[in-house]
Amino acid sequence: MGVQEVLAAGVYTMSSGRIVASVAAVAGLAGVIAGGRALSRPARGPALFALAAALVALVGGGFVAATSDSGIGTGNGRGGAYVAIALGVISLVVGGLAMARSRRVGV
Repeated sequence: MGVQEVLAAGVYTMSSGRIVASVAAVAGLAGVIAGGRALSRPARGPALFALAAALVALVGGGFVAATSDSGIGTGNGRGGAYVAIALGVISLVVGGLAMARSRRVGV
């Protein structure tokens, strides 16, 4: 048994990296949904929520990706961090588009 097997988290173990990455990914997904709703109806509230959720997703995902010491599949949350970063970028773009649209419409 090598060091990698000893240090890797179990399949069902929720490490701190997995928890932070999961919360960040859920925040990014909520931001994408809120930004999509804000694009369908120009409103500032959901657009601001999408931008705030993007910040949470990017910071949380970036932190886990930067501090995890091994690759994807080892239980450190790196895969979830990459998903959170991707959803954070999408949420940021959609929220920014919704904010620009809400300013143009004058709501």
